Amino acid sequence: MMRKNKGALNVKSIVLTAILSALSIILGYFSIPVGVMKILPFQHMMNGIAGIIVGPVYAAIAATITGIARNILGTGTIFAFPGGIPGAIVVGLAYKIIKRDEAALLEPIGTFIGALISPIIAGIALGKTMDAIAFIIPFMASSIPGSITGYIIIKLLKKRGILKKIPNHYNANITKT
Repeated sequence: MMRKNKGALNVKSIVLTAILSALSIILGYFSIPVGVMKILPFQHMMNGIAGIIVGPVYAAIAATITGIARNILGTGTIFAFPGGIPGAIVVGLAYKIIKRDEAALLEPIGTFIGALISPIIAGIALGKTMDAIAFIIPFMASSIPGSITGYIIIKLLKKRGILKKIPNHYNANITKT
């Protein structure tokens, strides 16, 4: 019986991950081009939401799916990966540790890590030498408002009781938030 419930949770996590990815992909059409990057607060918003709702692994999968789809659709760049995945992981891990919705506000920490990795990716993928500061400023300009928006949405979903209705990573800790 316990195994069946765990399998059901995994299926629900997969479905929620797909939904969150689809929303991120759609919201990817609303980006601001800055040099070789595109500022996208909505991706960071979704990272905060996904990290809390489905946890670090599924949130990272959602960010990866989103990055791939956005690159295929032309709404993203190679920097969608280091700009998105670490933030999703940080939020998911932080939520597991602190069990508070404020974990969504920590998404910029992961994005900052991604900004530090991005010059390596620029060198390999684009053949360009770039300083980390060229990534830090636009990544933070995207990440900070996105994480705040994600936090607000999580609070609204919680206030309206929507998150109580879906068994997921969030509900595992809901009594402690």
